[in-house]
Amino acid sequence: MQELAKQPTEKASPAPIRWRGLAFIRRSLLALCVFGQTTVASNYLMWVLPYHGGTWVEIGLVVLFALLYAWIAVGFWTAMLGFVLQLFGGDRHSLLKRHSAREIAATPLAKTAVVMPIYHEPVQRTLRGLRAVYRDIERTGQLHHFEFYILSDSRDPNVWLEEQAAWQRLCDELGADGRLFYRRRTVNLNYKSGNVADFLRRWGRRSDYMIVLDADSLLSGRTLVRMVQLMELEPRTGILQTCPNVINGQSLFARLQQFANRVYSPLFATGLAAVQMGDAAFWGHNAIIRVDAFMRHCGLRKLPGIGLFRGPIMSHDFVEAAYMGRAGYEVWLEPGLGESYEESPPTLADELTRDERWSKGNLQHLWIMLFGRKLRLAHRMAFLNGIMAYLASPLWLAFLALTTVAAAQMVLAPIDYFPEGHQALFPLWPEWRPEWAIGLALSTLALLFVPKFLAILSLLLTRQTRPFGGFIRLLLSVLVEIVISVLLAPVRMLAHSRYVLGAIFNVSLHWGGQNRTEETTWKQAILNQLPGTLVGLAWSGFALWLDPLFFFWSLPVAIPLILAAPTSVLLSRVSVGQALAAHRLLLIPEEIQPPALLLDVADESQLLPHLDGLSRFEEAILLPRLNRMHQSLARWHSSNARRESLERLTHLCLREGPAALTRNELSHLCQDKASLAWLHKEAWRSEPDSFWGRRLAFLAAAEN
Repeated sequence: MQELAKQPTEKASPAPIRWRGLAFIRRSLLALCVFGQTTVASNYLMWVLPYHGGTWVEIGLVVLFALLYAWIAVGFWTAMLGFVLQLFGGDRHSLLKRHSAREIAATPLAKTAVVMPIYHEPVQRTLRGLRAVYRDIERTGQLHHFEFYILSDSRDPNVWLEEQAAWQRLCDELGADGRLFYRRRTVNLNYKSGNVADFLRRWGRRSDYMIVLDADSLLSGRTLVRMVQLMELEPRTGILQTCPNVINGQSLFARLQQFANRVYSPLFATGLAAVQMGDAAFWGHNAIIRVDAFMRHCGLRKLPGIGLFRGPIMSHDFVEAAYMGRAGYEVWLEPGLGESYEESPPTLADELTRDERWSKGNLQHLWIMLFGRKLRLAHRMAFLNGIMAYLASPLWLAFLALTTVAAAQMVLAPIDYFPEGHQALFPLWPEWRPEWAIGLALSTLALLFVPKFLAILSLLLTRQTRPFGGFIRLLLSVLVEIVISVLLAPVRMLAHSRYVLGAIFNVSLHWGGQNRTEETTWKQAILNQLPGTLVGLAWSGFALWLDPLFFFWSLPVAIPLILAAPTSVLLSRVSVGQALAAHRLLLIPEEIQPPALLLDVADESQLLPHLDGLSRFEEAILLPRLNRMHQSLARWHSSNARRESLERLTHLCLREGPAALTRNELSHLCQDKASLAWLHKEAWRSEPDSFWGRRLAFLAAAEN
């Protein structure tokens, strides 16, 4: 969050900590496995290379390989730990397993705010989700402990007028007046973190805890109640993070994402939680936060550096977790808290657009990782992990480039028996062992894919394959996911490499609402993927000209780049996703037996019916009840200069309609009580052949 109002910096009193020794042992074993395996693999690569690391190109290859191999090995051994722990019923040292079910159920709740920051989101879809969460908490009988806040940063008046009207409709439907609140910032500084910080400055002292939801987030009432009870039982815990499952996927891409998340993430999340323990990361949503500690210790200052490292922190969540840990509080990831959900971007293009924002935010963490004061080592490693999620792509690209250089040197240049740095008295005989290289490549692929089959084995041993369509369909679904993940890996590599370069040069980004429904057209796919297609064609063509063996070596990267456009189009198709679902492939348990929470979300009843042909602004002016409601949320502006400007805009709007005004001008009108009242009265008096007269005729026809 942004720098909050100054609070007394009273530090929480220390308590006996019993998990840190175990965390040290687990992390040390993980590091030993990762670095030991990486050392063996790197030495193996050195003997595969013709000059055994005797040239600068080969040294570069070995260094890049070691970095990338270690990055993959971390994920592999984390999944292995998760697999072992799941065989024994989970981590008995986790936060949830410290307390019996009876003890948790008997713990009284404290006042909790459920906050949902939104920015140009699909209004009906978003508030249906919040309505489902509200109803599910109501079913627990604990609703009186919760308040709900919709925190809007939307700038388009047609969007935020709909938000206001839908909120009022939702309050009426749920009987939630005094419990469900809506606030829109007129100045939206510093993205989502600034939005939540503004809420805390105004109303943070009303609640003991804050549960943060994204626009596509869902948490069941039972899980929300247990989260509050755990926070009450664990006063040293500052943030408790759930592990959201991806749901509601319709396109092939979204269904692949939700299937992979549902099948593989339990292993990775269990292992990650066991390694991090009370030094976990915060993912920005589907988590509960101790408000007082958060306000005291998690205010974010702007970065003081240059370029990328100057200005507001874009990815705030990891930083807030690190600051919470610095203050002496614990941050826990708890995979055992089920019924936590989110949605996936529907297309590859939308995922990459999101990654462009995330890459810049994560790379900013390099400054905090290096120069942040008194941060715990585990949180610095979490920063490094997030940075490598995007930095790995340009490293991989550089590795491929050096591989091409090395191959070209072997074919085009004469054999050099005395490469740079080698003693002149003793020639170095080049040896090329392609069969060893294939073995090393297969061992690397094993690190990537063995955890996926361990996930199948875990489900088989625990008799949980039926909710995924049965063992055979589960296995087929995993094979489909593997094939498509192989096709997408080079595409993501090129995109992420470009994003990292853009971040380094501090290219400004547009921060907009996410697409959650639209498919990718052929034109969009070709334009987006053309650079990668050209790179794939050029590289494979050069490899074929250079050496047939190297050509075959290049195909696993070149073919996905060449096919990127049709792959992108195919993955965006809802019909393909539905066809696979009809054959019970890529299924998840929530599709077979959805909980009450998801059934509520599927309720398509409109919070605010829309009159086709009228914009939300026109509805706000013409419909008496809506106009009064919007007036109640607007303000009086008394300054003469402001009144003159508003009067000019209202007369222009009355005479020529809203199309004559800019978006900002319409926003100024909608925020002024007098302008809304005057436009409503005068629009209803308009001549039949005027703009508003024609709108009234349309309204009358629609109501009849």
